[in-house]
Amino acid sequence: MAPPVTELTDRAREIFRAVVDGYLANGAPMGSKTIAIASGLNLSPASIRNVMGELESLGLLASPHTSAGRVPTERGLRLFVDGMMQAAEPSTEERTAIEAQLAARALRAGPVEDALAATTAALSGLSACAGLVLVPKREVTLRSIGFVPLSRMQALAVMVGEDGAVENRVIDLPDGMDPSALVEAGNYLSATLGGLTLAEAKSRVERELADGRAALDASARALVERGIAIWSEDDRRRPVLIVRGQGRLIDAAAAADLDRVRDLLDDLEGKQEIASLLDSARAGDATRIFIGAENKLFALSGSSVIARPFRGPGGQVVGVVGVIGPTRLNYARVVPMVDFTAATLARLMQ
Repeated sequence: MAPPVTELTDRAREIFRAVVDGYLANGAPMGSKTIAIASGLNLSPASIRNVMGELESLGLLASPHTSAGRVPTERGLRLFVDGMMQAAEPSTEERTAIEAQLAARALRAGPVEDALAATTAALSGLSACAGLVLVPKREVTLRSIGFVPLSRMQALAVMVGEDGAVENRVIDLPDGMDPSALVEAGNYLSATLGGLTLAEAKSRVERELADGRAALDASARALVERGIAIWSEDDRRRPVLIVRGQGRLIDAAAAADLDRVRDLLDDLEGKQEIASLLDSARAGDATRIFIGAENKLFALSGSSVIARPFRGPGGQVVGVVGVIGPTRLNYARVVPMVDFTAATLARLMQ
């Protein structure tokens, strides 16, 4: 556990801040000569090296290579973030870029996930991280389901939600199916299931087919069963995490540490684990910052996540927005940016 920042001398705090600021700015270890020139502390490089050695003994700094200067440890970054960081408000340009997605949403119909994804993409671009949003689990309410023939063996199942969302799936057809069965099955599903969620639709179809109340021939009956089963299974597996901007994690600074970047991208592939981490940030109103191996998920990749919940109608938490990137984040700039994005999404969800 890092010592309280109040236990450091003024000199140690200033030198520690200089190391952290330099590292976060350029990703390179900070040497005593560099700090002596840039910090304005009026200290000799030898005096600075002595203090840096003390900070290293406290576990706040580390020497990645012999005589290569120091970098903050994850423990040191935690001390900096919790006790020394001075956050900077998002600029007018940054606010405008994020709010533009809210304005665009007001002008177009479509699923709310599209606006969430666009806002997250804007956050990704501004922060140079991957943007994350954990969206509320929602049940699709059906407007219609239809089938469009593609070939003798396949058809396109088209589901339209009440919110205007359209999703398609290619399904295999039984041998010898009459094309009229596609029309019959689509008409039955649309007439029977409009206004229901997928779970409700599946239950109703199963009851009506079991009771023989559905006036369908064998081919249409098979198509109805197959179609609703596909959509119900998809709904149970509906992803709750949107990730945008993974490519921003691979930049020139990452070239020297490709193994770490590869581990980070692997972390993002395991969406359920990232979703669970974000879900832990739902409690309370404060922004949560997860640094490196503080969370076992990032033990290999050495990544950081900044996350904040956002609320919908009635003040209920409906999701979490954030960013993921290397521990060398500009925390003072990105934390307020995530906060502002959460406030923007809260307005979107009203």
